[in-house]
Amino acid sequence: MSLVLSDVQRIAKLSQLELTPAEADATLDKLNGIFALVEQMRAIDTSGVEPLSHPIAAIEPALALRLREDAVTESNRRDDYQQPAPATQDGLYLVPKVIE
Repeated sequence: MSLVLSDVQRIAKLSQLELTPAEADATLDKLNGIFALVEQMRAIDTSGVEPLSHPIAAIEPALALRLREDAVTESNRRDDYQQPAPATQDGLYLVPKVIE
């Protein structure tokens, strides 16, 4: 995948960014470089490679970050927290509609 200058200008407009023609050209080169890198990474066969919790674990397993167990440590106090809310329904806070 590769972008053209009109794509960069459209993205800048959607992002409400003002780019000079030189900045647009530089941005185009950088974005196309990123897409080229992604294509190179997609070409690599990663079947059979186990995911790592931290990249350093591939080099030195003893230095890998130790992750805590994913366990509930607090009680469910949703009703207590929602009691002072002006409006709730089915455990959700009801708020005024702000986007039409």
